[in-house]
Amino acid sequence: MKKILTLIAVAAIFISCGEARKSTSGQPMESISLKGRKWKLIEIYGQPVAGKINNKEPFIEFNEGEENRYAASGGCNGLGGTYELSDHGRIQFKQGMSTMMACNDMTIENQLKKVFAAADNYTIANNILSLNKAKMAPLARFEWVDLAKETAQLNGTWEADYISGPRIAFNGLYPDKKPVITFNLPDTIATGNSSCNNFRVTFKIKGSAIQFGLPMATKMACPGEGESTFFKTLQRVNRFSVSGTTLNLIVGDIAVMRLQKKS
Repeated sequence: MKKILTLIAVAAIFISCGEARKSTSGQPMESISLKGRKWKLIEIYGQPVAGKINNKEPFIEFNEGEENRYAASGGCNGLGGTYELSDHGRIQFKQGMSTMMACNDMTIENQLKKVFAAADNYTIANNILSLNKAKMAPLARFEWVDLAKETAQLNGTWEADYISGPRIAFNGLYPDKKPVITFNLPDTIATGNSSCNNFRVTFKIKGSAIQFGLPMATKMACPGEGESTFFKTLQRVNRFSVSGTTLNLIVGDIAVMRLQKKS
């Protein structure tokens, strides 16, 4: 009888250990969503990462769509591409297009690119995402960002200082007055000035996803291509990211418009 009781006790211990392996956070790992969240980079190759690099927050974000796209930054360029998930927390990144800016400190960005190339699995525990290679120490660790708080950071007036795509340099497009846009959530109508006409535009927002309607503007005749470039770019935007006093409006993986907070 004693032997039977001992075997039962040992079996119970093994079952308990098996349950604990589900997640160090006390939840089965598959119940903690990787997608639809923004994760702030806090550690890379065992070293802590500053909250801002080149005055930008390093992060990664996984979209919720079927395309399995990610967007990231090491504090300089916008990085992005696709990722594939498989059983047992396995992940593979495929890098797509990125911006090509040169920044004072490219160290974290270059290391993050190496992480994406090497990582083959991930774990989530206590709102910390780790990207790993095999069973070695984490290559990089990220902390979950509350997107509701980030959405609130969208409020205020923002002035553009960069738009990608046009053949004319930004200062040539806007020699006298730069475009501005003002958000006042939960109101879903933004107002502003295109550098020429005042406008108002509806928008839909969910997490970091944003979609603008057709702008309604005053009818003053405007020289050059500045206004049309601003409105066309706004129509293409599908995501946003706020980092301190900088707002990036993004298409897919690429920041197509950058604005600085005025108030």
